[in-house]
Amino acid sequence: MKSKVGRYSKFLKPITVVLDLIVLNLIAFYVFQNIFYSKYFLILVSFTWIITAINVSFYEVYRFTKVISILNKSAKQFILFTIICYSFLGFYNKSENSKIMFYYLALVFFVIIFIKFSIYYSLKKYRIFFRGNVRNVLIIGNGENANLLNDLFNNNKDYGCHVVNRILLESDKLNQLDKILEVSSVKNIDVVYASLVGLTNREINKLINFSENNLKILKFLPENDELLFSNNKMEYYDYIPIVSIQQTYLDDPITKLIKRIFDVFFSIFVMIFLLSWLIPILAILIKLESKGPVFFKQGRPGINEKEFFCYKFRSMKINETTEIEASKNDPRVTRIGRFIRKTSIDEMPQFLNVLIGEMSVVGPRPHLWSQNKVYGSRINKYMMRHHVKPGITGLAQVKGFRGEIESDEEMKNRINYDVFYIENWSLLMDIKIIIQTVINIFKGEEKAY
Repeated sequence: MKSKVGRYSKFLKPITVVLDLIVLNLIAFYVFQNIFYSKYFLILVSFTWIITAINVSFYEVYRFTKVISILNKSAKQFILFTIICYSFLGFYNKSENSKIMFYYLALVFFVIIFIKFSIYYSLKKYRIFFRGNVRNVLIIGNGENANLLNDLFNNNKDYGCHVVNRILLESDKLNQLDKILEVSSVKNIDVVYASLVGLTNREINKLINFSENNLKILKFLPENDELLFSNNKMEYYDYIPIVSIQQTYLDDPITKLIKRIFDVFFSIFVMIFLLSWLIPILAILIKLESKGPVFFKQGRPGINEKEFFCYKFRSMKINETTEIEASKNDPRVTRIGRFIRKTSIDEMPQFLNVLIGEMSVVGPRPHLWSQNKVYGSRINKYMMRHHVKPGITGLAQVKGFRGEIESDEEMKNRINYDVFYIENWSLLMDIKIIIQTVINIFKGEEKAY
C-alpha cells in the first residue's frame, strides 16, 4: 500500500474564505445592529463576497504570487463589493446611512487585508525558519529557464521549494528519462519541472504519463510563447514562465468546498430519511441468515492512495477471500446479500464515509488494493483516479462498467470514464449521475451481483 504525505496547506484557502465571511458578518452586526441589520443583508454580503471573489480570483494567492498582484486582486474585490453594498443602501435614503456604510466597508477592507497579508508573510517566515510548507522538486532539462528556476528556488527559501535534483539531459533523452523517472518515482518528489527545450512529443508524453501514474504535479518551462497544450495554465515565478497542464475544476479549493457542502447535505438527508429505518430492518435480516457483523469494512485506496475503511452492509458469509471481487453466482453471497447487492443497498453505509470526508457521493469507485496493484502499472492513466475522493457511485458505473472486471479492456473503459469525470466535473454532472444511479437501481443491472 502506498500513501502520499499529507499536505495541510490545501485547507488554507477554505479556512481563509470562512474567516473572511465571519469578519464580514461580525462587523456588520457591530456597525448596523441598530439601523438595517437583518438576515437578508448578511445573506447579501456573504453571497456577494463569494461571487466577486471567484470573479476576480481574490483567493488565488500562492507562494509565487507577487504583492502587487495581491493588491490588484484586493482592489478589484473591494470595488465590486462596494458597488453591491451601496446598491443595497439605495433602499435607505438617509444620508447618515451612507456614512455608516463607508465606515463598514473601510473596517472590512483593513481587517481582511491585514489577515491576508499576515497569512502571506507568516507562511514565508515559516518556510524560512521552520522549513515547513516545503515542496520537493525535480528540475529536468537544458533550457535557460530551467537554470533560472534552479537559482530562484535555491536563493529564495521563502518560496518553500527544495530542489532534490537538477538533471541535464544528454543526447539519448528517452532512455535517460526512463532511468530518471524510475528513480524519482520512489523519492518524495512533489513537483517535476521539465524544460521543453529539445524534447520531442514522445518524451513530453512520457513525462505526462509519469506524472499521471505516480500522482506527481508536472509543470513545463517553455523558452518562447509557442505552447502546444490545449489544457494549460500559464503562471510566472518571478519572471520565469511556467506552464501547468494538470488544471481541472476539482483542483480548485473553492470548487472542492462546493462539492463537499453538497456531499455533506446529501449524505445527512439520506442518513435521516433512509438509513435511519433501513439499518434496523437489514440488521435483523442479515443476522437471521448468517453469523457475523451487520457491517463489513475493508481497507481501500482513497485520495492520493491514502487508505481508508470502506463500509458496506455485509452481503457474504464470513470468509478469508475478501480481496477477491464477487463473481456471478458467487457461493460466498447470502440470499439477503444477493438482494442488497442487486439493488446496490449494500453500498449505503458509505454515506458515513462521505460524511466524515473519506469519500464523495459521486466519484471514481474505490477499487480493491489487489486491483490497484495489478492495474496501476498496466492501465494508462489509472492512477489519475486517486487525484479525487472515491465515490459511492460514478460515471463509469452509470455507463454500465460496474461489478466484476473480466478483462483489461473493461478496466480501460472504466478508467476512461473516471478520467473524463475528473477533467470535466460539474455539480450538474454529479446530480445527473445520482439520478441515473437511482434509475439503474430500479431497472436492474446485468453485473449487479
